[in-house]
This record gives sequence, structure tokens and C-alpha cells, in this order.
Amino acid sequence: MADGPSLPGVDDEHSDEERIVLHVDADCFYAACERLREPELEGEPVVVGMGYEPGDTVGAVATASYEAREFGVESAQGIESALERLPRRAEVDDDPELSRKETGYYRPVDMEYYQSVAEDVRAILHDCADVVREVSIDEAYLDVTDRTAWSVADGFARHVKDRIRREVGITVSIGVAPSMSAAKIASDFDKPDGLTVVEPGTVGAFLAPLEVDLLHGVGPVTARELRSMGLETASDVAEADPNVLVDRFGERGRDLYEQARGEDDRQVEPKGLPKSFSRESAFDGAVEEPEPKLEVVDRLADAVAARAQREGAMYRTVGVKAVTPPFEISTRERSLPGPVDDPDLVADIARDLFAEFETEPVRKLGVKVANLEFSEVDQASLDGWEGVGGGADVRNTDGLREESADAATVSDGNSSEVNAGAEHSRKLHEYSSDSRERNDSSASGGADSTSGGADSDTNNAHESDPQESEPPITPEETDDGQLSLGAFANRKTAGDK
Repeated sequence: MADGPSLPGVDDEHSDEERIVLHVDADCFYAACERLREPELEGEPVVVGMGYEPGDTVGAVATASYEAREFGVESAQGIESALERLPRRAEVDDDPELSRKETGYYRPVDMEYYQSVAEDVRAILHDCADVVREVSIDEAYLDVTDRTAWSVADGFARHVKDRIRREVGITVSIGVAPSMSAAKIASDFDKPDGLTVVEPGTVGAFLAPLEVDLLHGVGPVTARELRSMGLETASDVAEADPNVLVDRFGERGRDLYEQARGEDDRQVEPKGLPKSFSRESAFDGAVEEPEPKLEVVDRLADAVAARAQREGAMYRTVGVKAVTPPFEISTRERSLPGPVDDPDLVADIARDLFAEFETEPVRKLGVKVANLEFSEVDQASLDGWEGVGGGADVRNTDGLREESADAATVSDGNSSEVNAGAEHSRKLHEYSSDSRERNDSSASGGADSTSGGADSDTNNAHESDPQESEPPITPEETDDGQLSLGAFANRKTAGDK
């Protein structure tokens, strides 16, 4: 196999089926932290409020312990409403009609303290895994592929749980699966203090009977819409027409479709700016005719270019990936002289790089843009160099061509443009440093998906937001019913409107 850059996943030593991903989610984290410093709260209903001070009736519930939830107290609920369902324990002495069993404890949010507890948990997670992606203060993904094996993955996860319980004093729920999305769903499957293992080859069967509410990022509104379409379970979503879902929910509809099918090849990587954006699509079987393949190449090129624009990124590299029978992966890349934001150019280069595969049987295609730059740097235009005098602001808005100031084309504050008038082929070959890095490899033990053209969207590093490549979480509430600080601020703003 020749050395050289490749698309995401090509150089991985392990196939997706072999990967062992843990999703670790602390149970009612804020309430658990309060119990650490007040052990007498163990087993009692505990409510942690944002914007709440002891004795007040203002604020909102950030999290409620499972005992408090039995009284109808929920995250994002107003404190006044929560008190109607679960009065304060301190009020027992003043109200003879109240019993201790009908009351609970209310505490204000103490983020500094919660962060200190989270640091202790974080240290254990980093000690147990080579790669950790921290999603929030109370949850993280771990890739432990090089630390354990599927035959003992259950025991490894129990070891992580036991260390956190023993060394920190809180409980966590863990999902173990070959992919991030399946691990996330598995961690929610048996809360609190749960452990659910979804082994390779069983992801589809695990997801199929689950109600749509249990898919990651599906809140009450989305669940109602899915049910109005006759989609009650993950299996229903997996068998739906993806185009119908995209029409209804936008690109999120495709995320739901892929998640329900267990299609997720995202790598667990630390949070930060992504290094590349890629999208792949698999055929039902090997396709030899050029046109269907080129149509997919164009669609994938448009998708990754649009994604880069949404994220405010320019790119220096365009690449393609082709999977041919039985499972041979080939990649081609081309580097550009400077960062660009040019969807047409991405499509042109992708087609050019894919030319050698036009008549070969292909099972799966991929297109990526890489070597991303997010700062407001000058953009090299492959038609020439475009400049705006006076240092015009760099804009990256869908529908507007991005412009930037370049000293080489600005004279006395006046804008000038040098247009090379190059044809597409000249753009590709004269202005680009053609580095067709070949990376042909045979992958054994990993079956290629036959998704009938389903696309997968990948960040080669880590996205600015979890979702974004991970499916989006509902904005007000995290998966264990804990309201985030940012969400509370958004809720108040929305309420003011």
C-alpha cells in the first residue's frame, strides 16, 4: 500500500465493526454532586435550581433526582411549579398537613463545585482510554479499542463504573457499542447506574424495536412529527424513504435515517475544530455505469462544500474515496495553492479525481475537503486573485461569494481583479499542485454497508458542536433530564419574546 494522505477511516487499523466505543453519562449529575457534600440527601428527593436562591420561588429546575421525578418535578420546570408538586422539607414544621415523605430538598446551582467533581471523573476517563471526547460536564465518549476486546468489553466498562463510584462517589451509566450513536442510545437504555453492551452485528436488532423518542436528539416535537408520518419505531425510520425525511426535517432527517439504521462511522476524537468534512454514500450493489456514480460524486461534493460554508471554513485539499469489490479502498487527493471556498471547484476536482473509477464497479463513494482554515485569511481564487480595497470584511454567508483583501491585488485602496480566464481543466492542473496520493488497501473483516445510497457525514477531527456530527440534542434539556446553563439562558430569552 502506498503512503500518502487518505480520507477519514482509511488508515484506521480497526474496522468500524471492531471499534469499541463507550458513552459515559453521569446520573443526575448536579443532584449527585449535592449528595456528595451532603450525604444525608442520599435517597431523598433533590432539586437543583438555576436562578434559584434558598427560600425563593423563582428560577427553573436544572435537574431533579429520580426520587423528585416521582412527584412530577421535571427539568426546565419553573421552581414555583416544582414546589406545588414537591414542597420544601423545611416547610414541614410550618405546615401540619405536610409529611416528610411528601417533601424534598432544593439547592441552587453551584457550577464551580460541579466542575471540580467533573474533573475527578475526567481524570479517570482519560486514564482508562487513549481517546476521550468530552461532550459536556457530565458525559463523554471513549474509544477503548486498543485497551480491551469485545469478549471482555462488559468487564472493562464495569471497571470504569466501579472506579468512578469508588474514587469519586457518583454513579454513571455506560453504553458500549461499535459506534458513537449506538453507544449513546445504549447508555440511556438502563438508567440509572446502568450498563448496556451492543456487540458488533447486533446494532440494527438493538435499535429496531425502540420507540422514536429514544433516538438521540428526538424530542417531543420531532417524535410527534415522526408519528404523524406513521413512524413509531427506529425500524420504521430505517425503512422510510430518506428523501421524505430530508424534505420534512432538512439534513437532520438524513441524520435520523442513518442513526436508525445504525450507520455511523464517526471517530471518537477530542473536541475542537474539525480537520476535514466528508460525506460518503453506499450503493445497494457494485455499480459500473459512470452516470449514477458521477451523480453521487456531484451530490457529495455539494454537500461537503455546503457544510464547509455553514461552518465558516475554507479548505486547501479536496479528496475522493472509492470502495470496489470485495472491499478495496482507494483514495485520491489534490492540494490547492491556498485556502478556498468554491463549491464548483470542489465538484470539478472530485469528478477529475474520480475519473479513473468511472468504469470500475464501485460499492461506495466519498468526497472530502480537508486542511481546513477557520480564521479570516485571504482566499485564493482559482480564477485569479480577488481583492477588495480597504481590507473588506471576510463574509461567509450562504448565497454570497466570499471576498477578502489581498495586498497583491490592491493598489491605492482600489480593488482590482486578475482573471486568468482558465478553463476547468486548467484550474485543476495549472493552479493546483496535483498530488494524487494513492492509498490502495484491502480491508478484511468489515462488511461494507448496503444502504441504498444513504450518506454519512463525517468530521475527521472533531466538530465545533456534538450532534453536529452527532445527532442534535434538544436545546433545553440533556438526555438525563438535566438543564444546561446555556439552555436556561436561551429559554429565558425566548420567554421574554
